[in-house]
Amino acid sequence: MDDKTRAASAQPMPSAIQEPPPHVKLIQIATGSWVARMVWAAAKLGLADQLTAGPRGAEELAGPLGLHAPSLHRFMRCLASLGILGERPGRRFALTEMGEALRTGAPGAARATVLTFGSSWFCGPLDEIIYSLQTGKTAFEKVHGMPVFDYLGQHPEEASLFSETMVGVHGQEPEAVAAAYDFSPFRSIVDVGGATGNLLAAILARHPEPRGVLFDRPYVVAEAPDLLEARGVRERVTIEPGDFFQTVPAGGDAYVLSHVIHDWSEAQCLAILAHVRKAMQPDGRLLLVEMVLPAGDAPHPGKLLDMVMLTLPGGQERTEEEYRQLLAKAGFRLTQVVPTESAVSVVEAVRE
Repeated sequence: MDDKTRAASAQPMPSAIQEPPPHVKLIQIATGSWVARMVWAAAKLGLADQLTAGPRGAEELAGPLGLHAPSLHRFMRCLASLGILGERPGRRFALTEMGEALRTGAPGAARATVLTFGSSWFCGPLDEIIYSLQTGKTAFEKVHGMPVFDYLGQHPEEASLFSETMVGVHGQEPEAVAAAYDFSPFRSIVDVGGATGNLLAAILARHPEPRGVLFDRPYVVAEAPDLLEARGVRERVTIEPGDFFQTVPAGGDAYVLSHVIHDWSEAQCLAILAHVRKAMQPDGRLLLVEMVLPAGDAPHPGKLLDMVMLTLPGGQERTEEEYRQLLAKAGFRLTQVVPTESAVSVVEAVRE
Protein backbone atom coordinates (compact mmCIF):
# COMPACT_ATOMS: atom_id res chain seq x y z
CA MET A 1 0.00 0.00 0.00
CA ASP A 2 1.56 3.33 -1.03
CA ASP A 3 1.55 6.53 1.03
CA LYS A 4 -1.38 8.06 -0.89
CA THR A 5 -3.50 4.93 -0.38
CA ARG A 6 -2.70 4.90 3.30
CA ALA A 7 -3.63 8.58 3.66
CA ALA A 8 -6.92 8.07 1.84
CA SER A 9 -7.87 5.03 3.91
CA ALA A 10 -7.15 6.94 7.10
CA GLN A 11 -9.76 9.60 6.29
CA PRO A 12 -13.14 9.15 8.03
CA MET A 13 -15.92 8.01 5.72
CA PRO A 14 -18.68 10.61 5.30
CA SER A 15 -22.01 9.57 6.80
CA ALA A 16 -24.72 8.64 4.34
CA ILE A 17 -27.01 11.38 5.66
CA GLN A 18 -25.40 14.48 7.10
CA GLU A 19 -27.50 16.30 9.66
CA PRO A 20 -27.78 20.00 8.76
CA PRO A 21 -26.50 22.54 11.27
CA PRO A 22 -28.99 24.28 13.58
CA HIS A 23 -29.27 27.48 11.54
CA VAL A 24 -30.13 25.49 8.41
CA LYS A 25 -32.80 23.52 10.30
CA LEU A 26 -34.39 26.75 11.49
CA ILE A 27 -34.44 28.20 7.99
CA GLN A 28 -35.94 24.99 6.63
CA ILE A 29 -38.71 25.22 9.23
CA ALA A 30 -39.37 28.84 8.23
CA THR A 31 -39.67 27.98 4.54
CA GLY A 32 -42.37 25.47 5.44
CA SER A 33 -44.81 28.36 5.16
CA TRP A 34 -43.84 28.72 1.47
CA VAL A 35 -44.68 25.08 0.84
CA ALA A 36 -48.02 25.45 2.62
CA ARG A 37 -48.97 28.41 0.41
CA MET A 38 -48.13 26.46 -2.77
CA VAL A 39 -50.30 23.52 -1.71
CA TRP A 40 -53.13 25.88 -0.73
CA ALA A 41 -52.98 27.58 -4.14
CA ALA A 42 -53.16 24.21 -5.90
CA ALA A 43 -56.20 23.27 -3.80
CA LYS A 44 -57.88 26.63 -4.36
CA LEU A 45 -57.42 26.38 -8.12
CA GLY A 46 -58.75 22.82 -8.18
CA LEU A 47 -55.68 21.86 -10.16
CA ALA A 48 -55.89 18.19 -9.24
CA ASP A 49 -59.44 18.04 -10.61
CA GLN A 50 -58.18 19.42 -13.93
CA LEU A 51 -55.65 16.60 -14.22
CA THR A 52 -57.97 13.71 -13.32
CA ALA A 53 -58.32 12.62 -16.95
CA GLY A 54 -54.57 12.54 -17.56
CA PRO A 55 -51.45 14.67 -18.12
CA ARG A 56 -51.90 18.22 -19.36
CA GLY A 57 -49.67 21.22 -19.89
CA ALA A 58 -49.91 24.79 -18.69
CA GLU A 59 -50.96 25.99 -22.14
CA GLU A 60 -54.01 23.70 -22.01
CA LEU A 61 -54.99 24.66 -18.46
CA ALA A 62 -54.28 28.38 -18.40
CA GLY A 63 -57.41 29.36 -20.32
CA PRO A 64 -59.96 27.37 -18.30
CA LEU A 65 -58.32 28.46 -15.05
CA GLY A 66 -57.87 32.09 -16.07
CA LEU A 67 -54.12 31.99 -15.48
CA HIS A 68 -50.89 33.16 -17.16
CA ALA A 69 -49.52 30.07 -18.92
CA PRO A 70 -45.76 30.62 -18.36
CA SER A 71 -46.36 31.31 -14.67
CA LEU A 72 -48.63 28.27 -14.37
CA HIS A 73 -45.90 26.09 -15.88
CA ARG A 74 -43.44 27.32 -13.26
CA PHE A 75 -46.02 26.65 -10.55
CA MET A 76 -46.65 23.10 -11.78
CA ARG A 77 -42.90 22.50 -11.93
CA CYS A 78 -42.73 23.59 -8.28
CA LEU A 79 -45.56 21.19 -7.36
CA ALA A 80 -43.67 18.41 -9.14
CA SER A 81 -40.67 19.09 -6.91
CA LEU A 82 -42.97 18.63 -3.90
CA GLY A 83 -44.22 15.27 -5.14
CA ILE A 84 -47.74 16.46 -5.94
CA LEU A 85 -47.29 16.35 -9.73
CA GLY A 86 -44.99 14.42 -12.01
CA GLU A 87 -43.46 16.06 -15.10
CA ARG A 88 -43.96 14.21 -18.39
CA PRO A 89 -42.53 14.74 -21.91
CA GLY A 90 -43.80 17.74 -23.79
CA ARG A 91 -44.00 20.02 -20.72
CA ARG A 92 -47.05 18.14 -19.44
CA PHE A 93 -47.80 17.19 -15.86
CA ALA A 94 -49.70 14.32 -14.26
CA LEU A 95 -51.02 13.64 -10.79
CA THR A 96 -48.90 11.58 -8.44
CA GLU A 97 -50.47 9.47 -5.68
CA MET A 98 -50.23 12.50 -3.39
CA GLY A 99 -51.73 14.71 -6.09
CA GLU A 100 -54.67 12.32 -6.43
CA ALA A 101 -55.42 12.92 -2.74
CA LEU A 102 -55.86 16.64 -3.49
CA ARG A 103 -58.87 16.05 -5.74
CA THR A 104 -62.29 17.25 -4.60
CA GLY A 105 -64.00 14.49 -2.64
CA ALA A 106 -60.94 12.23 -2.52
CA PRO A 107 -60.73 9.99 0.56
CA GLY A 108 -59.11 11.72 3.52
CA ALA A 109 -60.54 15.21 2.87
CA ALA A 110 -57.09 16.66 2.16
CA ARG A 111 -58.37 19.41 -0.15
CA ALA A 112 -60.89 20.70 2.41
CA THR A 113 -58.24 20.57 5.12
CA VAL A 114 -55.69 22.46 3.04
CA LEU A 115 -58.28 25.09 2.09
CA THR A 116 -59.28 25.61 5.73
CA PHE A 117 -55.73 25.79 7.08
CA GLY A 118 -54.72 28.18 4.32
CA SER A 119 -57.77 30.45 4.55
CA SER A 120 -57.52 34.02 5.77
CA TRP A 121 -60.05 33.43 8.56
CA PHE A 122 -57.85 30.63 9.96
CA CYS A 123 -54.38 32.05 9.24
CA GLY A 124 -55.09 35.63 10.29
CA PRO A 125 -55.28 34.80 14.01
CA LEU A 126 -52.12 32.67 13.81
CA ASP A 127 -50.29 35.74 12.55
CA GLU A 128 -51.31 37.36 15.84
CA ILE A 129 -50.01 34.61 18.14
CA ILE A 130 -47.80 37.07 20.03
CA TYR A 131 -50.99 38.82 21.18
CA SER A 132 -52.20 35.52 22.66
CA LEU A 133 -48.81 34.95 24.30
CA GLN A 134 -48.90 38.43 25.80
CA THR A 135 -52.48 38.31 27.07
CA GLY A 136 -53.60 34.67 27.25
CA LYS A 137 -56.58 35.71 25.12
CA THR A 138 -57.56 34.35 21.72
CA ALA A 139 -56.11 36.16 18.74
CA PHE A 140 -59.16 34.99 16.80
CA GLU A 141 -61.41 37.36 18.73
CA LYS A 142 -58.91 40.19 18.23
CA VAL A 143 -58.96 39.63 14.46
CA HIS A 144 -62.61 38.68 13.89
CA GLY A 145 -64.37 40.28 16.86
CA MET A 146 -66.10 37.08 18.01
CA PRO A 147 -65.28 33.53 19.18
CA VAL A 148 -64.37 31.02 16.49
CA PHE A 149 -67.50 28.86 16.80
CA ASP A 150 -69.76 31.92 16.67
CA TYR A 151 -67.93 32.93 13.50
CA LEU A 152 -68.52 29.52 11.94
CA GLY A 153 -72.18 29.70 12.94
CA GLN A 154 -72.47 32.87 10.84
CA HIS A 155 -70.46 31.55 7.88
CA PRO A 156 -72.07 28.28 6.71
CA GLU A 157 -69.71 27.70 3.78
CA GLU A 158 -66.64 27.92 6.02
CA ALA A 159 -68.43 25.82 8.66
CA SER A 160 -69.15 23.05 6.16
CA LEU A 161 -65.54 23.06 5.01
CA PHE A 162 -64.39 23.04 8.64
CA SER A 163 -66.51 19.96 9.40
CA GLU A 164 -64.90 18.19 6.45
CA THR A 165 -61.51 19.39 7.68
CA MET A 166 -62.08 17.75 11.05
CA VAL A 167 -62.72 14.47 9.24
CA GLY A 168 -59.46 14.99 7.36
CA VAL A 169 -57.36 15.91 10.38
CA HIS A 170 -58.76 13.20 12.62
CA GLY A 171 -59.45 10.68 9.87
CA GLN A 172 -57.34 7.87 11.34
CA GLU A 173 -58.67 8.33 14.84
CA PRO A 174 -62.24 6.90 14.70
CA GLU A 175 -61.19 3.39 13.70
CA ALA A 176 -58.27 3.51 16.14
CA VAL A 177 -60.53 4.60 19.02
CA ALA A 178 -63.19 2.02 18.18
CA ALA A 179 -60.53 -0.70 18.15
CA ALA A 180 -58.65 0.37 21.29
CA TYR A 181 -61.57 0.82 23.70
CA ASP A 182 -64.30 -1.75 24.38
CA PHE A 183 -67.65 -0.04 23.80
CA SER A 184 -69.64 -3.28 23.73
CA PRO A 185 -70.93 -3.13 27.36
CA PHE A 186 -72.82 0.12 26.71
CA ARG A 187 -76.44 0.25 25.59
CA SER A 188 -76.45 3.97 24.79
CA ILE A 189 -73.48 6.06 23.66
CA VAL A 190 -73.94 9.83 23.60
CA ASP A 191 -71.47 11.65 21.35
CA VAL A 192 -71.38 15.18 22.75
CA GLY A 193 -70.13 17.71 20.22
CA GLY A 194 -69.88 14.86 17.71
CA ALA A 195 -70.17 17.02 14.58
CA THR A 196 -71.35 14.93 11.63
CA GLY A 197 -70.95 11.61 13.47
CA ASN A 198 -67.67 10.36 12.04
CA LEU A 199 -66.43 8.87 15.34
CA LEU A 200 -69.84 7.60 16.46
CA ALA A 201 -70.30 5.81 13.12
CA ALA A 202 -66.96 4.02 13.52
CA ILE A 203 -67.83 2.93 17.07
CA LEU A 204 -71.27 1.61 16.12
CA ALA A 205 -69.95 -0.15 13.02
CA ARG A 206 -67.48 -2.08 15.16
CA HIS A 207 -69.87 -2.71 18.07
CA PRO A 208 -73.32 -3.81 16.83
CA GLU A 209 -75.19 -3.71 20.14
CA PRO A 210 -75.15 -0.08 21.35
CA ARG A 211 -77.30 2.70 19.99
CA GLY A 212 -76.00 6.22 19.60
CA VAL A 213 -77.10 9.78 20.23
CA LEU A 214 -75.35 12.47 18.20
CA PHE A 215 -75.47 15.90 19.86
CA ASP A 216 -74.08 19.16 18.47
CA ARG A 217 -75.13 22.58 17.24
CA PRO A 218 -77.92 22.58 14.63
CA TYR A 219 -75.76 23.90 11.78
CA VAL A 220 -73.21 21.14 12.46
CA VAL A 221 -75.49 18.08 12.70
CA ALA A 222 -77.40 19.19 9.60
CA GLU A 223 -74.89 17.27 7.48
CA ALA A 224 -74.83 14.17 9.74
CA PRO A 225 -77.63 12.08 8.16
CA ASP A 226 -75.77 11.60 4.87
CA LEU A 227 -72.59 10.46 6.61
CA LEU A 228 -74.41 8.10 8.97
CA GLU A 229 -76.40 6.67 6.07
CA ALA A 230 -73.23 6.10 4.08
CA ARG A 231 -71.69 4.27 7.05
CA GLY A 232 -74.75 2.06 7.47
CA VAL A 233 -75.64 3.15 11.01
CA ARG A 234 -78.30 5.81 10.44
CA GLU A 235 -81.10 3.67 11.94
CA ARG A 236 -79.16 3.26 15.19
CA VAL A 237 -78.51 6.97 15.78
CA THR A 238 -80.76 9.66 17.20
CA ILE A 239 -79.65 13.14 16.17
CA GLU A 240 -80.30 15.86 18.74
CA PRO A 241 -79.32 19.47 18.01
CA GLY A 242 -78.41 21.58 21.01
CA ASP A 243 -75.80 23.49 22.98
CA PHE A 244 -73.66 21.64 25.52
CA PHE A 245 -73.28 24.83 27.52
CA GLN A 246 -77.01 24.55 28.25
CA THR A 247 -77.65 20.80 28.54
CA VAL A 248 -76.79 17.40 27.07
CA PRO A 249 -79.04 14.38 26.39
CA ALA A 250 -79.77 12.43 29.57
CA GLY A 251 -79.59 8.73 30.39
CA GLY A 252 -76.57 7.57 28.43
CA ASP A 253 -74.24 4.81 29.61
CA ALA A 254 -71.21 6.41 27.97
CA TYR A 255 -70.57 10.03 27.06
CA VAL A 256 -67.93 10.55 24.40
CA LEU A 257 -66.39 14.00 23.98
CA SER A 258 -63.91 13.92 21.11
CA HIS A 259 -61.73 17.02 20.76
CA VAL A 260 -64.29 19.02 22.72
CA ILE A 261 -62.56 19.72 26.01
CA HIS A 262 -59.41 20.99 24.29
CA ASP A 263 -61.42 23.76 22.61
CA TRP A 264 -62.44 25.68 25.71
CA SER A 265 -61.17 27.56 28.75
CA GLU A 266 -61.09 25.73 32.07
CA ALA A 267 -64.26 27.47 33.27
CA GLN A 268 -66.07 26.47 30.08
CA CYS A 269 -64.76 22.89 30.34
CA LEU A 270 -66.12 22.65 33.88
CA ALA A 271 -69.50 23.91 32.70
CA ILE A 272 -69.66 21.27 29.93
CA LEU A 273 -68.54 18.51 32.28
CA ALA A 274 -71.11 19.55 34.89
CA HIS A 275 -73.91 19.02 32.35
CA VAL A 276 -72.48 15.62 31.40
CA ARG A 277 -72.15 14.55 35.04
CA LYS A 278 -75.76 15.49 35.69
CA ALA A 279 -77.05 13.70 32.58
CA MET A 280 -75.16 10.39 32.78
CA GLN A 281 -76.15 7.20 34.57
CA PRO A 282 -74.59 6.86 38.06
CA ASP A 283 -72.36 4.04 36.83
CA GLY A 284 -71.76 5.58 33.42
CA ARG A 285 -68.44 6.39 31.80
CA LEU A 286 -67.05 9.69 30.59
CA LEU A 287 -64.70 9.17 27.64
CA LEU A 288 -62.56 12.06 26.45
CA VAL A 289 -60.84 11.48 23.11
CA GLU A 290 -57.89 13.85 23.12
CA MET A 291 -54.19 14.14 22.38
CA VAL A 292 -52.75 13.47 25.82
CA LEU A 293 -49.38 15.20 25.85
CA PRO A 294 -46.29 13.25 26.88
CA ALA A 295 -44.09 14.81 29.55
CA GLY A 296 -40.68 16.31 28.87
CA ASP A 297 -39.19 16.98 25.45
CA ALA A 298 -40.87 14.09 23.67
CA PRO A 299 -42.26 15.25 20.30
CA HIS A 300 -46.01 15.00 19.80
CA PRO A 301 -48.39 16.66 17.32
CA GLY A 302 -50.51 17.85 20.24
CA LYS A 303 -47.77 20.21 21.37
CA LEU A 304 -48.06 22.20 18.14
CA LEU A 305 -51.83 21.90 18.14
CA ASP A 306 -51.76 23.39 21.65
CA MET A 307 -50.59 26.68 20.14
CA VAL A 308 -53.49 26.64 17.67
CA MET A 309 -55.86 26.08 20.60
CA LEU A 310 -54.35 29.04 22.42
CA THR A 311 -54.69 31.31 19.40
CA LEU A 312 -58.04 30.34 17.88
CA PRO A 313 -60.62 28.92 20.32
CA GLY A 314 -58.78 29.64 23.58
CA GLY A 315 -58.51 26.04 24.75
CA GLN A 316 -55.51 23.80 25.39
CA GLU A 317 -54.06 20.32 25.12
CA ARG A 318 -53.18 18.60 28.43
CA THR A 319 -50.96 15.97 29.99
CA GLU A 320 -52.48 13.03 31.86
CA GLU A 321 -51.93 14.77 35.17
CA GLU A 322 -53.56 17.96 33.91
CA TYR A 323 -56.60 15.94 32.81
CA ARG A 324 -56.70 14.26 36.21
CA GLN A 325 -56.79 17.66 37.92
CA LEU A 326 -59.44 19.08 35.57
CA LEU A 327 -61.69 16.05 35.97
CA ALA A 328 -61.37 16.13 39.76
CA LYS A 329 -62.58 19.73 39.77
CA ALA A 330 -65.64 18.58 37.78
CA GLY A 331 -66.46 15.74 40.18
CA PHE A 332 -64.91 12.92 38.15
CA ARG A 333 -62.13 10.43 38.86
CA LEU A 334 -59.77 9.50 36.05
CA THR A 335 -59.67 5.69 35.89
CA GLN A 336 -57.43 4.99 32.91
CA VAL A 337 -55.85 6.45 29.78
CA VAL A 338 -56.14 4.07 26.83
CA PRO A 339 -53.68 4.74 23.99
CA THR A 340 -54.71 4.11 20.39
CA GLU A 341 -52.88 3.50 17.13
CA SER A 342 -53.41 7.21 16.33
CA ALA A 343 -52.22 10.37 18.07
CA VAL A 344 -55.18 10.38 20.48
CA SER A 345 -55.93 8.46 23.66
CA VAL A 346 -59.20 7.68 25.41
CA VAL A 347 -59.30 9.29 28.85
CA GLU A 348 -61.83 7.31 30.91
CA ALA A 349 -63.42 8.77 34.04
CA VAL A 350 -66.30 7.98 36.41
CA ARG A 351 -68.36 10.10 38.75
CA GLU A 352 -66.96 10.58 42.24
